[in-house]
Amino acid sequence: MTIYLDAQITAQMAIIKVYDRLFTDFISSTIIHNRIQEIALELNERYNAQRPIFLTVLNGAFIFAADLMREITIECELSFVKIASYSGTKSTETIKQLIGFNENMENRHIIVIEDIIDTGLSMKHILEQLEQLKPASVAVVTLLLKKEALKHHVQVDYVGFEIANKFVLGYGLDFDGLGRNLPDIYAETTK
Repeated sequence: MTIYLDAQITAQMAIIKVYDRLFTDFISSTIIHNRIQEIALELNERYNAQRPIFLTVLNGAFIFAADLMREITIECELSFVKIASYSGTKSTETIKQLIGFNENMENRHIIVIEDIIDTGLSMKHILEQLEQLKPASVAVVTLLLKKEALKHHVQVDYVGFEIANKFVLGYGLDFDGLGRNLPDIYAETTK
């Protein structure tokens, strides 16, 4: 199930300023948590008795991964990979892998947890690296998907919310290091 959001979904508009940019509330933490519970139910059912490795993409997906993992009831492992492709609000189209894969992933079921997929470059890079490790399967779960921004085709198996091509922050997503700690997701605005 994909939920498409292209407008603010909260009754009261809150505007915050980060550096010189304005952001308005976009997806509330309550709505996020409800969707995470739905995704977790699907993952628990699909991967029951398979002991998957959840591979979290740092830094942005750490809050999403923490909340998702609290809802996962099956036996599993958790690992992390850190890559970077953003500068400010724009993708640099260059991947810097900072922390790699530490576990043996051969013949294992891997579930990659990402905060947002926009151009698809980062996920494409991760999936190419994972393919070389010969896993039994790889699935991708992302909190946010910007379909209209995709430049690289990647298979996304679980989507929290499909959103328009807006710059967003909060709930793990940042703007030059700030905003990750906000409990809700905010979208850039000109108001």
